[in-house]
Amino acid sequence: MASKTLALMLAGLAVTVAPAAAQTAPGAVTLTSIRAGMAGSWKGQLEYRDYQADRWFGLPVQVRIEIMRDGLTLIRHADFDDGPKTGIVTITTAALLDPATGREQSVSFRKGRDAELDTATMRLTRAEAADRWTIEEVQDGRDDDRPARIRETTKRDGATMVTLKEVDFLDDKTETWLTRNRTTLTRE
Repeated sequence: MASKTLALMLAGLAVTVAPAAAQTAPGAVTLTSIRAGMAGSWKGQLEYRDYQADRWFGLPVQVRIEIMRDGLTLIRHADFDDGPKTGIVTITTAALLDPATGREQSVSFRKGRDAELDTATMRLTRAEAADRWTIEEVQDGRDDDRPARIRETTKRDGATMVTLKEVDFLDDKTETWLTRNRTTLTRE
Protein backbone atom coordinates (compact mmCIF):
# COMPACT_ATOMS: atom_id res chain seq x y z
CA MET A 1 0.00 0.00 0.00
CA ALA A 2 2.94 2.25 -0.59
CA SER A 3 0.97 4.53 -2.80
CA LYS A 4 -1.70 5.14 -0.23
CA THR A 5 -0.67 5.22 3.09
CA LEU A 6 -0.42 7.60 4.79
CA ALA A 7 2.29 7.61 4.95
CA LEU A 8 1.02 6.47 7.99
CA MET A 9 6.78 3.55 13.05
CA LEU A 10 7.71 1.30 15.28
CA ALA A 11 6.02 1.65 18.65
CA GLY A 12 8.32 1.80 21.62
CA LEU A 13 5.80 -0.04 23.74
CA ALA A 14 3.42 -2.25 21.77
CA VAL A 15 0.14 -3.06 23.49
CA THR A 16 -2.19 -5.60 21.96
CA VAL A 17 -5.61 -4.06 21.47
CA ALA A 18 -8.89 -5.91 21.01
CA PRO A 19 -10.35 -6.09 17.48
CA ALA A 20 -12.08 -2.92 16.32
CA ALA A 21 -15.55 -4.48 16.51
CA ALA A 22 -15.12 -5.19 20.23
CA GLN A 23 -14.20 -1.59 21.06
CA THR A 24 -17.56 0.04 21.60
CA ALA A 25 -17.05 2.05 24.78
CA PRO A 26 -17.72 5.78 24.34
CA GLY A 27 -14.48 7.57 23.55
CA ALA A 28 -12.68 4.30 22.78
CA VAL A 29 -9.78 4.57 20.33
CA THR A 30 -10.71 2.34 17.38
CA LEU A 31 -9.53 1.93 13.80
CA THR A 32 -12.65 3.84 12.74
CA SER A 33 -12.04 6.76 15.10
CA ILE A 34 -8.33 6.88 14.22
CA ARG A 35 -9.07 7.09 10.50
CA ALA A 36 -11.61 9.87 11.13
CA GLY A 37 -8.98 11.75 13.15
CA MET A 38 -6.59 11.75 10.18
CA ALA A 39 -8.90 13.97 8.14
CA GLY A 40 -7.31 17.25 7.11
CA SER A 41 -4.14 18.55 5.47
CA TRP A 42 -0.67 17.18 6.14
CA LYS A 43 2.77 18.16 4.86
CA GLY A 44 6.13 16.40 5.04
CA GLN A 45 8.38 14.11 3.08
CA LEU A 46 8.59 10.65 1.56
CA GLU A 47 12.05 9.24 2.19
CA TYR A 48 13.82 6.40 0.42
CA ARG A 49 16.85 4.57 1.76
CA ASP A 50 20.00 4.80 -0.36
CA TYR A 51 21.65 1.57 0.76
CA GLN A 52 24.95 2.26 -1.00
CA ALA A 53 25.38 5.63 0.71
CA ASP A 54 23.68 4.36 3.89
CA ARG A 55 21.44 7.42 4.15
CA TRP A 56 17.87 8.55 3.55
CA PHE A 57 16.86 11.00 0.84
CA GLY A 58 13.47 12.67 0.74
CA LEU A 59 10.84 14.10 -1.56
CA PRO A 60 8.42 16.81 -0.38
CA VAL A 61 4.81 15.61 -0.07
CA GLN A 62 1.46 17.22 0.66
CA VAL A 63 -1.49 15.04 1.67
CA ARG A 64 -5.18 15.79 2.10
CA ILE A 65 -7.40 13.18 3.75
CA GLU A 66 -11.19 13.18 3.71
CA ILE A 67 -13.55 10.87 5.60
CA MET A 68 -16.88 10.30 3.90
CA ARG A 69 -20.19 10.53 5.75
CA ASP A 70 -20.36 6.75 6.27
CA GLY A 71 -17.33 7.07 8.58
CA LEU A 72 -15.65 4.10 6.88
CA THR A 73 -14.60 5.45 3.48
CA LEU A 74 -11.39 7.47 3.31
CA ILE A 75 -10.15 9.48 0.32
CA ARG A 76 -6.48 10.41 0.27
CA HIS A 77 -4.89 12.86 -2.18
CA ALA A 78 -1.08 12.92 -2.15
CA ASP A 79 1.20 15.16 -4.22
CA PHE A 80 4.90 14.22 -4.31
CA ASP A 81 7.48 16.57 -5.79
CA ASP A 82 9.66 14.17 -7.75
CA GLY A 83 12.09 16.81 -8.98
CA PRO A 84 12.46 18.90 -12.15
CA LYS A 85 12.38 16.00 -14.62
CA THR A 86 9.18 14.31 -13.36
CA GLY A 87 7.50 17.14 -11.48
CA ILE A 88 4.50 16.66 -9.23
CA VAL A 89 3.20 13.09 -8.92
CA THR A 90 -0.41 12.84 -7.74
CA ILE A 91 -1.77 9.66 -6.17
CA THR A 92 -5.44 9.46 -5.22
CA THR A 93 -6.63 6.56 -3.05
CA ALA A 94 -10.11 5.51 -1.98
CA ALA A 95 -10.19 3.05 0.92
CA LEU A 96 -13.04 1.29 2.72
CA LEU A 97 -12.59 -0.22 6.20
CA ASP A 98 -14.57 -3.20 7.51
CA PRO A 99 -14.36 -2.52 11.27
CA ALA A 100 -15.55 -6.03 12.14
CA THR A 101 -12.56 -7.69 10.45
CA GLY A 102 -9.96 -4.89 10.35
CA ARG A 103 -9.67 -5.37 6.59
CA GLU A 104 -9.28 -2.32 4.38
CA GLN A 105 -9.83 -2.48 0.63
CA SER A 106 -8.37 0.32 -1.43
CA VAL A 107 -7.87 1.45 -4.98
CA SER A 108 -5.15 3.93 -5.97
CA PHE A 109 -4.83 6.00 -9.12
CA ARG A 110 -1.66 7.54 -10.55
CA LYS A 111 -1.16 9.04 -14.01
CA GLY A 112 0.55 6.68 -16.41
CA ARG A 113 -0.09 3.55 -14.34
CA ASP A 114 -2.83 0.98 -13.99
CA ALA A 115 -5.09 1.36 -10.96
CA GLU A 116 -3.91 -0.65 -7.94
CA LEU A 117 -6.45 -2.67 -5.95
CA ASP A 118 -5.23 -3.79 -2.52
CA THR A 119 -6.60 -5.46 0.59
CA ALA A 120 -4.72 -5.08 3.86
CA THR A 121 -5.37 -6.35 7.35
CA MET A 122 -5.09 -3.55 9.89
CA ARG A 123 -4.17 -4.09 13.52
CA LEU A 124 -4.18 -1.46 16.23
CA THR A 125 -1.09 -2.15 18.36
CA ARG A 126 -1.04 1.00 20.50
CA ALA A 127 -4.04 3.12 21.45
CA GLU A 128 -3.14 5.72 24.06
CA ALA A 129 -5.37 8.52 22.74
CA ALA A 130 -7.11 9.69 19.58
CA ASP A 131 -3.83 11.27 18.41
CA ARG A 132 -1.38 8.78 19.98
CA TRP A 133 -1.54 5.34 18.39
CA THR A 134 0.18 2.76 16.19
CA ILE A 135 -1.40 0.75 13.38
CA GLU A 136 0.17 -2.13 11.48
CA GLU A 137 -1.14 -2.94 7.98
CA VAL A 138 -0.10 -6.18 6.27
CA GLN A 139 -0.89 -7.42 2.78
CA ASP A 140 0.51 -9.78 0.17
CA GLY A 141 1.48 -8.14 -3.10
CA ARG A 142 4.50 -7.40 -5.26
CA ASP A 143 7.62 -5.33 -4.70
CA ASP A 144 10.56 -4.99 -7.08
CA ASP A 145 8.65 -7.36 -9.44
CA ARG A 146 8.75 -10.11 -6.80
CA PRO A 147 5.98 -11.59 -4.62
CA ALA A 148 6.19 -9.99 -1.19
CA ARG A 149 4.46 -9.52 2.12
CA ILE A 150 4.20 -5.77 2.67
CA ARG A 151 4.00 -4.26 6.13
CA GLU A 152 3.29 -0.59 6.82
CA THR A 153 3.52 0.60 10.40
CA THR A 154 1.99 4.01 11.07
CA LYS A 155 2.65 5.79 14.34
CA ARG A 156 0.95 9.02 15.30
CA ASP A 157 2.15 11.20 18.16
CA GLY A 158 0.13 14.40 18.28
CA ALA A 159 0.52 16.42 15.10
CA THR A 160 3.13 14.06 13.60
CA MET A 161 2.41 10.83 11.74
CA VAL A 162 5.15 8.51 10.44
CA THR A 163 4.67 5.44 8.22
CA LEU A 164 7.43 2.89 7.70
CA LYS A 165 7.09 0.48 4.76
CA GLU A 166 8.89 -2.86 4.96
CA VAL A 167 8.80 -5.88 2.66
CA ASP A 168 9.56 -9.58 3.08
CA PHE A 169 10.05 -11.34 -0.26
CA LEU A 170 8.05 -14.56 -0.46
CA ASP A 171 10.20 -16.25 -3.12
CA ASP A 172 13.04 -17.01 -0.71
CA LYS A 173 13.22 -19.36 2.27
CA THR A 174 13.71 -16.80 5.03
CA GLU A 175 11.65 -14.11 6.67
CA THR A 176 13.75 -11.00 6.21
CA TRP A 177 12.07 -7.60 6.44
CA LEU A 178 13.70 -4.87 4.35
CA THR A 179 12.94 -1.20 4.90
CA ARG A 180 11.64 0.37 1.68
CA ASN A 181 10.59 3.89 2.58
CA ARG A 182 9.06 6.10 5.24
CA THR A 183 6.69 9.03 5.15
CA THR A 184 6.78 11.70 7.83
CA LEU A 185 3.82 14.08 7.93
CA THR A 186 2.88 17.02 10.13
CA ARG A 187 -0.64 18.37 10.36
CA GLU A 188 -0.99 21.78 8.73
